[in-house]
Amino acid sequence: MIEHILNFAAWVDELLWGPGTMVFIASVSVYLTIRTKAFQVRKLGLILKSTFGSIVKTDGGAGERGGEGVRDEAKRKGRMTPFQAASTALASTVGMGSIAGVATALSIGGPGAIFWMWLLALFATITKTAEITLAVHYRDIDETGRIRGGPMYYIDRGLGWRFLAVLFSGGVVINALCSASLLQAHTVGRAFLASYNINPYFVAGSMTIVTAIVVIGGVRRIGRFSERLVPFMSFVYIVGGLTLFLVNYGAIPDVFGLIFKHAFAPIPAAGGFAGSVVMVTIREGMARGMFSNEAGMGTAPMAHATADTKHPFQQGMWGAFEVFVVTFIICTITSFAILSTGVLSTGESGIELVISAFSAVFPENVASGLISFCILTFCLSTQIGFFIYFETAALNVFGKQGLRYVRWLYFIPPVVFAGVADVETIWVFANIAVGVCAIPNLVAVVALSGAFVALLKDYVGGRKAYATDVVDTSSTYVRVAGSR
Repeated sequence: MIEHILNFAAWVDELLWGPGTMVFIASVSVYLTIRTKAFQVRKLGLILKSTFGSIVKTDGGAGERGGEGVRDEAKRKGRMTPFQAASTALASTVGMGSIAGVATALSIGGPGAIFWMWLLALFATITKTAEITLAVHYRDIDETGRIRGGPMYYIDRGLGWRFLAVLFSGGVVINALCSASLLQAHTVGRAFLASYNINPYFVAGSMTIVTAIVVIGGVRRIGRFSERLVPFMSFVYIVGGLTLFLVNYGAIPDVFGLIFKHAFAPIPAAGGFAGSVVMVTIREGMARGMFSNEAGMGTAPMAHATADTKHPFQQGMWGAFEVFVVTFIICTITSFAILSTGVLSTGESGIELVISAFSAVFPENVASGLISFCILTFCLSTQIGFFIYFETAALNVFGKQGLRYVRWLYFIPPVVFAGVADVETIWVFANIAVGVCAIPNLVAVVALSGAFVALLKDYVGGRKAYATDVVDTSSTYVRVAGSR
């Protein structure tokens, strides 16, 4: 029975991530890039100034709206600061996809998969900017001041396509249970089992308890947790990766040569590596790339929608910043570590492959400690941040009454499946979940691309007719073809 289920899942995975889907995903990003005249390239300085620059300018981005009174009001209403929202979105992004996911892409698709991951990310920065901008613009504020937003809201409010909104929400629920709740704890469990021989059920259970303690405190507690942990954990991994870069600097030309060579040519089997054809290379690079930076998935917008920001596009630029950090820095560090040390030929996969890579440069106890810390914090932050997405989607599918019971399902999968050793099998379900979320969301983003361009021009042109102060109080949405 289980074998039949796995075979069916593999068939669905192949169907969802076939050539048609990959062309569609890439086409959306290219289309938005053309419509915005390559905004993510032309205005890179503005993006960095509005995101990273604001962290320095406003002491962590806490005061973008200015004034303690406004920030206190935002806290009372359960809003996050722009930086907290970005940190929460990064918390759900900088997880196992950036470490174990990249390792899996390399073990299945070969070095060329990294090229396709980079290429998709270059175009996908504008896709993530668009979905976050739309999420803030079409968000909902209830009578208590609680903010909820995301693709299900801009699909419903912007287009009136209720069925597609529910379909997306159902995909997010599955994605959260399978990818965020299950795979995060599973990755940590396998890492601690390999490094310290700790029972994975103990690890998964401990992570689940911590996650429950944080998320029960609501949006404010999740935001505070994320803004403290995410920058620190990212810094630790980047420093470790840069140290490896310096030690293996002589391998840099060879690594980049492998990536570009095998992006367009099959890689033969060698050692424990089974080899890969070009189509598999492209598929793995794009699928893992989307899973790691979440551009187009529609998940991160649900965190950004809670931000206390002046304008939807102002918050949208944080999406471009996230893609840059996750794909071009953290994922690149992981791929370089694996390719420069030659451990790809060992036949290992997932987190075990990353540990082997760092162990080739650092003393084994240092490598295990570094990767164990990073994978624990990365995955824990993802598990916590993703709860916002799960709760928002579950509310849209099951309503307030159903949410009271469904929300507890989030804590079950990591404990039940902690001992499963076949990581490739679990990733099949993760791929399916990503596809189910991404396709409805991208359809909506294309349909609402006119609204996005209008919001971009409204912000860059300084008109600010659709500032959040206006829209949040009056629901004066950009009117585009097909909107209500």
